[in-house]
Amino acid sequence: MSEFRATGIAKRFMIGDRELEVLRGIDLTVASGESVAILGVSGAGKSTLLHILGGLEHPTEGTVTFGGENLYSMAPPRLAAFRNQTLGFVFQFHHLLPEFSALENVMMPGLLGGGARPQVRKKAEAMLAAVGLTERRVHPPGKLSGGERQRVAIARALVSRPGVLLADEPTGNLDPYTAGSVEDLLLRLNGETGTSLILVTHNEKLARRLDKQLYLVDGRLQS
Repeated sequence: MSEFRATGIAKRFMIGDRELEVLRGIDLTVASGESVAILGVSGAGKSTLLHILGGLEHPTEGTVTFGGENLYSMAPPRLAAFRNQTLGFVFQFHHLLPEFSALENVMMPGLLGGGARPQVRKKAEAMLAAVGLTERRVHPPGKLSGGERQRVAIARALVSRPGVLLADEPTGNLDPYTAGSVEDLLLRLNGETGTSLILVTHNEKLARRLDKQLYLVDGRLQS
């Protein structure tokens, strides 16, 4: 496992003839296996920062490195492969493919990465067992509860044993009881797999359960 580092991250958007600076020289280091919560008010730029950390959106300035390799120096095909193999994503809305079963959704990253189907299936079944969904593996998302769908999304994100898991308000669309069980699961898997966790949330109680809490204020991270 390797250190995940963002250095000098800035992001600016043009709105008409006006420039809007959302992120201003952000530095962030996450050690292997560490869990970090990023908090801030709505519109502070938390999701934008997470998308930049995950290679989904280019920064205006700055670098994001994992194991010393800069994501934004990679050619697009290499970056896509890196995201698939090294980074896991969990969003507020699960983004599962409705025409596939829970198991097939979890298998997708491995199949897209060129893995052999029997091995990919074995890993996906083990991951679904880890999130408590063995008995629901043949059901499509439409037959699952909100909490179950989010558990499938977590299994999909972790099936390739990524170095870093990026979660954007992963329980924001769930009722309090279900949210609590999903939070417990994320933190348990963070401890068991050694995958670093970067979680965007507005939930102070959840944030305090992570190793480190950082606040995004006026485009900068504060402890």
